[in-house]
Amino acid sequence: MANKNDPRAPFIPERDQDKRPVLECVGLGIDFGGLTAVNDFNLTIAPTEICGLIGPNGAGKTTIFNLLTKVYQPTRGSMYLEGKDTKYMTTIQANKAGLARTFQNIRLFKELTVLENVLVGLHNGMDYRLTEALFRLPGYWRAERIARERAIELLSIFDMQDVANNKAGSLSYGAQRRLEIVRALATNPAVLLLDEPAAGMNPNETEHLMLNIKKIQETFQIAIFLIEHDMHLVMGICEGVAVLNYGKLIAKGTPTEIQRDPKVIEAYLGTGGGSHA
Repeated sequence: MANKNDPRAPFIPERDQDKRPVLECVGLGIDFGGLTAVNDFNLTIAPTEICGLIGPNGAGKTTIFNLLTKVYQPTRGSMYLEGKDTKYMTTIQANKAGLARTFQNIRLFKELTVLENVLVGLHNGMDYRLTEALFRLPGYWRAERIARERAIELLSIFDMQDVANNKAGSLSYGAQRRLEIVRALATNPAVLLLDEPAAGMNPNETEHLMLNIKKIQETFQIAIFLIEHDMHLVMGICEGVAVLNYGKLIAKGTPTEIQRDPKVIEAYLGTGGGSHA
């Protein structure tokens, strides 16, 4: 259980109590010019935890994701992925190390097929030499066949195998959201970062998304860290919830603890009049 008096105290699900954290942020911060966007951000995520990050608009949530995935390099502090310091890693290196994300705005290759989009995500695991690819040797075709089989397997998690040959841009908005998650999963992450995955979805699509997030956690045994403004989704699937306000973590605990925390209530409903984000 989290220590309510110290938001830095980690919440760890019982099943992960004897395991090393998959992600640790220690004193993480970033300044843009003279503006401090994130300051003294401390967070621990367990290997199979579903964790939510919430906070008022402008609290710095997406900036946190950009720090974790090395879109931004921190001004101060450290981040450890499975015990390894990510300092100086590039975005590509962070992805290969085990961090994958989706975005608020869908970023698919819309002119490619659904299957081809997933194959892009599988490139980290493609096992053939350059000469095999150039001359289309048997090793290349074997790796391609394995990748395609894996892509279909991943699509089937979201019941999308039947649209594998459709162009990604022809899918409905909700299906494009799901495809982006599948593509992120294809990189074989240790931590899957979902930036407002339910944005633009109707209630029925959101319910299906909740079931699929739980299925991903159970099937792949990975951590899922999500930003979401839909409190029904957050409180319904997250085991730990972290709350950010003005670039600083003010609480982390179970959904029940967070809903009752006076600091959280003040951040959303206090004099600042913050709204859910």
